[in-house]
Amino acid sequence: MSRKPELRGRAARLARLFPGPTGSGQAARTPFVLLVVLLLGGGLIGLLVLNSALSEGSFKLTDLQRETKGLTDEQQGLQRDIDAYSAPEALVRRARELGMVPGGDPAFLDPDGTVKGVPSPASGAEQASLQMPLVLAPEVIDSATVPTPTADPTPTETVVTAPEAAPSVVPPPTTPTPGR
Repeated sequence: MSRKPELRGRAARLARLFPGPTGSGQAARTPFVLLVVLLLGGGLIGLLVLNSALSEGSFKLTDLQRETKGLTDEQQGLQRDIDAYSAPEALVRRARELGMVPGGDPAFLDPDGTVKGVPSPASGAEQASLQMPLVLAPEVIDSATVPTPTADPTPTETVVTAPEAAPSVVPPPTTPTPGR
């Protein structure tokens, strides 16, 4: 009485492709259990790889922070050295070691050739004129008479002539600046 109706045509062919509940339910559970086990295993392996990558990044960050601290300390030490060399006292001391003396009052030339101010010689010009300069320009060597150091405390004069081939310098004409 509980006989299934017989299928015909297209329905019969489809019924043959999909097996019905002829076997036990065990066969249908096996793919599902395998899928769940594979998903859990894949998730655990993924978490392990992610955790390893994060800890590796943490180690790299620590190394880079240590390197940055060392480079910052080195940069600050170099900056202290630069500040010590460029301090006014250090510059004065090195200038005196090179034989330089403080300059006198300057004079300024206007573009039209007039002189403004009264120039004065350097305060240590007497000692400086007795010493030969360390380096002379080639055009000065050819046309200058260099003083020889003497025991006489009176300064000698150095005569410097301009080379004949040098063109004369003519100041450019001045143009009034608007607003002045």
